[in-house]
Amino acid sequence: MIISPRDRPLSPTATDPSLDLSVVVPVLNEEESLSPLLRGLTQAIAPLGCSYEILCIDDGSTDGSEIELGRLAHSYPSLRVIILRRNYGQSAALAAGFDHARGRIIITIDGDLQNDPQDIPRLLEVLDQGFDLVSGWRQHRQDRALTRRLPSQIANRLIGWVTGVHLHDYGCGLKAYRAEVLRDMNLYGELHRFLPALAFIEGARITEVVVQHHRRRFGRSKYGLGRSLRVCLDLLTVYFMKKFLTQPMQIFGGLGLGSMGLGLGLAIYLALVKFGGRQDIGDRPLLVLAVVLFLAGIQLFSVGLLAELVMRTYHESQQRPIYRVRTRVNFGTNLGLGEGR
Repeated sequence: MIISPRDRPLSPTATDPSLDLSVVVPVLNEEESLSPLLRGLTQAIAPLGCSYEILCIDDGSTDGSEIELGRLAHSYPSLRVIILRRNYGQSAALAAGFDHARGRIIITIDGDLQNDPQDIPRLLEVLDQGFDLVSGWRQHRQDRALTRRLPSQIANRLIGWVTGVHLHDYGCGLKAYRAEVLRDMNLYGELHRFLPALAFIEGARITEVVVQHHRRRFGRSKYGLGRSLRVCLDLLTVYFMKKFLTQPMQIFGGLGLGSMGLGLGLAIYLALVKFGGRQDIGDRPLLVLAVVLFLAGIQLFSVGLLAELVMRTYHESQQRPIYRVRTRVNFGTNLGLGEGR
């Protein structure tokens, strides 16, 4: 059953008390992985005896993933499919899944079969110990050391140092959340990687467990060294949100005072040169260039942070999503519930 986006609102779906679990799977060109993934998820969750749904969000795939998801939706009543109009990125795909998830607990898992669905019961067991978020740790990661593991290790240490939330593996796609934690968060840019840090800002209790990791069986990885710069820029955003979101004057005031202090120091130095050394200071281009570059850097950095705040305010006040849905499958009133057997 295919429903037009106009038939249902885009606003976040309320949690259904009768639905225990929602599994959110972002998909990008994973045609061959989808069938074994759905089979593995069903085998892992069905013995738990809980009600569940699986949401696959196709993020503008250019292979046959969309057709394959439509076919699988007829075989799996628990599967609900969201097809985005184009490729918006993993953060937007996860946001679409979170907005439409109805379960009291939400699991995220990658669609490339490198995460193992058999780890889901373990995540749920730890979550029941009083945590709000349980993150997977790919302790024995099956990826290339130079292009994947080393950058990831550096990023994990940097993120932990900046945010104060020390996890071994921020990039692991296998995580378990209480739904109320995700209702308070909005994703932009590459912020999906920082979900534990964002949840910590909201007061969530966080831990991690070791999970399995498999080599990629089909297709190619969508990640490379090129996204490291974007991650670093988003890390600055997270740091700003953690430190100054409700007190921006602390950073802008500090920069302003620093700038004024430097200007005063330069003015005193120039006064000493002018009146003490009796030298002409009006023809020193290096001094002018240094002042201009320093002030321009402060202005650009401040404008960037202000623009980030304005963008967030715009999206949240207007209830404007960062994605657009083209079609949805299995979104009828009584569809999408997979009862544990």
